[in-house]
Amino acid sequence: MKVLTAHLFTLLATTVRAKDEGSFAVLHFNSEGGQFSTEGRMDPIVSPGSASTHSHGIMGGSNFDLTVDGEQLLNSNCTNAKIANDKSNYWAPNLWFQSPVNSTFKKVPLFYMNVYYKFDATNDEIKAFPPGLKIVSGDALKRSPPATGGLQLDPSQGEIQAVQWTCPTQDSNANRYPANSDGTKAGMQDPTNKGSGAGFPVVNCDGYASPLRQDIHMPSCYNPDAGLNDYKNNMAFPTAASGGKTDCLEGWTHVPHLFYEVYYDTPQFQNDWDQDGETQPFVLSNGDRTGYSSHADFIAGWDTETLQTIIDGCNSGDAGMDTCPDIIGGVNKDETCQISSAFPDPTDDWITDLPGNNPLSGWGV
Repeated sequence: MKVLTAHLFTLLATTVRAKDEGSFAVLHFNSEGGQFSTEGRMDPIVSPGSASTHSHGIMGGSNFDLTVDGEQLLNSNCTNAKIANDKSNYWAPNLWFQSPVNSTFKKVPLFYMNVYYKFDATNDEIKAFPPGLKIVSGDALKRSPPATGGLQLDPSQGEIQAVQWTCPTQDSNANRYPANSDGTKAGMQDPTNKGSGAGFPVVNCDGYASPLRQDIHMPSCYNPDAGLNDYKNNMAFPTAASGGKTDCLEGWTHVPHLFYEVYYDTPQFQNDWDQDGETQPFVLSNGDRTGYSSHADFIAGWDTETLQTIIDGCNSGDAGMDTCPDIIGGVNKDETCQISSAFPDPTDDWITDLPGNNPLSGWGV
């Protein structure tokens, strides 16, 4: 009996370490209509202790603040993540509509947000995030076009392109981007996906329950030597290995691959601009008219046992992580967990300057 038990334990350990097929589970959030948990010029990773240069929308644990560490998040009183033991914070820049009549700005409300937890096929063992791990993906300063309108997540193949915009439309044949665009005056079509590309699309994204969407992939290889706080050096994307797998460098830790979907309620503006097939009216909170500077941040606030159990046994897909059985700590059914903002955005419907007085940059400027 002891021999059989030892064999089963060895088999289980091998199964955990060698993941031959990818799986995923979507983390959903409870949110008030049109709202993140909080919004404002706050970014405890890039601008700890002070106002950030531009505004963000934030989800997750209630202990979000101008400075954040793992223990602080674990002690949050609430979270709007559907998994009660996830007190992490997730954030991205918010989106604004610029009036073609008088150039004033109106915030585009959140429609909803999902975070995919992807457990990709790998020869590594995928481990839970250490509490307090800080991750940033994308470049808030980027205004020049990337090498491709498509995604490129393999560091051995050149420049990483981890962000896109997706534009579901009722007309599946609609051209989201100008034909043959090189990215200098408008965005670029993904060569393998007509509905997505680099930069803002030039049509109204009116898909059923699916308006304009900001897509951000996070790197999934953590370098313990760099540490939890060194967001510029502590993470990398895995490299392609044989058999369709992706692996981290030796000594690095393979953590879940996060993929953010941030939907904005752009259809409410569909009658406020003329679709000419070349220009569009939306701008990120940092003043970017191109959308190339799409980016997102994450600070881990997971109970590690809960997340490891999900990594090892939850393959719920789009149905949601909250549908997996026996979630440690249970499911957060309806807590929206609103958080006060240290540097809130203006409450006026229309404003003359973006929060932080960010000047417009990119196309047409």
